[in-house]
Amino acid sequence: MTATATSRLPDVSGSAFNLRSFLHGLPGVDKVGVEARAASLGTRSVKTTAKAAAIDLAIRMVDLTTLEGSDTPGKVRALSAKAVRPDPSDPTCPSVAAICVYPAMVPVAAEVLAGTGVHLASVATAFPSGQAPLDVKLADTRDAVAGGADEIDMVISRGAFLSGRYDHVYDEIVAVKEACGSAHLKVILETGELGTYDNVRRASWLAMLAGADFIKTSTGKVPVAATLPVTLVMLEAVRDFRAQTGRQVGVKPAGGIRTTKDAIKYLVLINETVGDDWLDPDWFRFGASSLLNDLLMQRTKLTTGHYAGPDYFTLD
Repeated sequence: MTATATSRLPDVSGSAFNLRSFLHGLPGVDKVGVEARAASLGTRSVKTTAKAAAIDLAIRMVDLTTLEGSDTPGKVRALSAKAVRPDPSDPTCPSVAAICVYPAMVPVAAEVLAGTGVHLASVATAFPSGQAPLDVKLADTRDAVAGGADEIDMVISRGAFLSGRYDHVYDEIVAVKEACGSAHLKVILETGELGTYDNVRRASWLAMLAGADFIKTSTGKVPVAATLPVTLVMLEAVRDFRAQTGRQVGVKPAGGIRTTKDAIKYLVLINETVGDDWLDPDWFRFGASSLLNDLLMQRTKLTTGHYAGPDYFTLD
């Protein structure tokens, strides 16, 4: 499928570095091979105690998300409480990794999450289009961090990337990373709009070279969101990037991941592609809203032997 380059990366900040040449010099993606590999791994099954552990791990990896124009403070408070105690009737149920909201809702979520260990993520930089001047994107980011966000999910300018203005995209990510301060930066590639797996690989490397802490598939606002083959390409990119730089970068598929079966497919994909180092909420997240309830229903089934009713868990 892919070839891992053996040479060390050149100095990106050096005047001799040509970002376009580097990105177009990356090994091409074998489309048939990637899709066949992803399909094969997607048939693996996980049973009994291993399934219970996988469900708890998946819960711990969820970025519980609400990104609607109709979001209210009450909804965000309720969702934040659910992030901390997903199943109030079961104290053994783990918390999720983070809650993800719009910048205006960050202070509301911050009140509920203070001291809980659950991260507070906020989409910024003119989410979901990314079509705004850089100073607006930076102000958006700084406001979210000032409000209490410790993770920022930014969107790249797909128009700039697709027209080959890689330096423009790179410079924006660098600037947003600086505006994040100590907050982690997740860079959303919006892979459904990139067109090819080669572009997904190029965008992944571009984001990592610019300082991304995570690379993320999608906003969830376009028809094609996360897929197993795209996530496989991104996992291979972070694996190869660490091999060459020594720096580990996380991956976050988002959009369209709704069932426990879906989540377990991604966990298998991680295990078989990059190994245990990424099987941790610090390095892999699910961007999801409806996934958590299905995980909770499956968890209840394993614990009690029967499914909870569809109205047992809160609807988000």
